[in-house]
Amino acid sequence: MRTVFFAAIVLAASSIAIAQQTEYYGWEGTATLLSMYPDSCVEATLVNDPVHGGSQSLELERLSDGTPQAYVAWIIGLTDGDEVTASFWRYDITPAAAPSCRIWAHWNDDPGDVNGYAGSASGNTEYGPGTGWDETSYTWTVIDGHTGLVIEARVYSNPGDIVWVDDMTVTAPTGTTIVFPGGLSLENTTWGDIKATF
Repeated sequence: MRTVFFAAIVLAASSIAIAQQTEYYGWEGTATLLSMYPDSCVEATLVNDPVHGGSQSLELERLSDGTPQAYVAWIIGLTDGDEVTASFWRYDITPAAAPSCRIWAHWNDDPGDVNGYAGSASGNTEYGPGTGWDETSYTWTVIDGHTGLVIEARVYSNPGDIVWVDDMTVTAPTGTTIVFPGGLSLENTTWGDIKATF
């Protein structure tokens, strides 16, 4: 009986340790990005067509020669071994050709500045089928003492090319803070705060 009781305690403790929160963002308000790199690398606009869900999506037009990195989510308060999974729907209609979009991320250990950079965290290496909407996702495991992760929508194309992004999902450990465009922090937010944002 003691063994069963001890096993139940261990199981309960492990489930607490790996408790996750999942948050969604669909670009239904007025905010587009948290930031971008390099400066002025994309023009980010909310549009009504094409749309995956809701009434708006995020349109990213490449402006610069470098690979544009559009910052779409920021997770703060991570510790080694934590896992973060993010996904979004992307749209292009150019099979096996530019423009294309990938989900990527970088470490950011400065909880006060979304533009902090502590090295690449990599991401999904496939560019999608280029036949309309498809979902891309990736799971990152925190290493080397990093405490923050910035999720990027990367645009691979020529200046003037456009891709669209919609319906993002982020899953991170309970107790971390997930920040979406508009500065909305969803870990400690009331329903009234969320409604006031839109």
